[in-house]
Amino acid sequence: MGLRERALTAYCGLFCGDCIRYKSKASDLASQLSNELVKLNFEDYSKIKRKDVKELENYEEMISALEAIIKLKCDTPCRLDGDGCGQPCEIAKCARLKGIEGCWECKEGELETCDKFEFLMPFHGDAPQNNIKKIKKYGLDGSSIERNATDGYDTIVYLKQV
Repeated sequence: MGLRERALTAYCGLFCGDCIRYKSKASDLASQLSNELVKLNFEDYSKIKRKDVKELENYEEMISALEAIIKLKCDTPCRLDGDGCGQPCEIAKCARLKGIEGCWECKEGELETCDKFEFLMPFHGDAPQNNIKKIKKYGLDGSSIERNATDGYDTIVYLKQV
């Protein structure tokens, strides 16, 4: 595994390179659209057009949504001291305190009893724990990355190199 992939493998086992937030094109496009709307003074225009175009009544909410999308962008993965998940991450904090490279270096049995993964479950399911088990088995340097296209983001599989 190259240095880039190694740095993009989060403490939790997810691969940042597949993350919806990492170097997000959606955030860039939201920023471009927001800038263009400001340049055109579209807010004032939307106030005039609301009587004919009812959807423009929600213009301010749309701008708030664009601002939220812009803020989601992550340029620096957690292992390089970035914000990773955009919130304080107990997994990263724990790994840093233990001085380990990732959860795959935790003692046997700790992963099964760790409750720090719960916030990842709604979007990632068991992908972090599954990846950690494979990294533990094959090692981070003895792994390669293969995306599982059927499951979407962050569903990478670590395989032993042949």
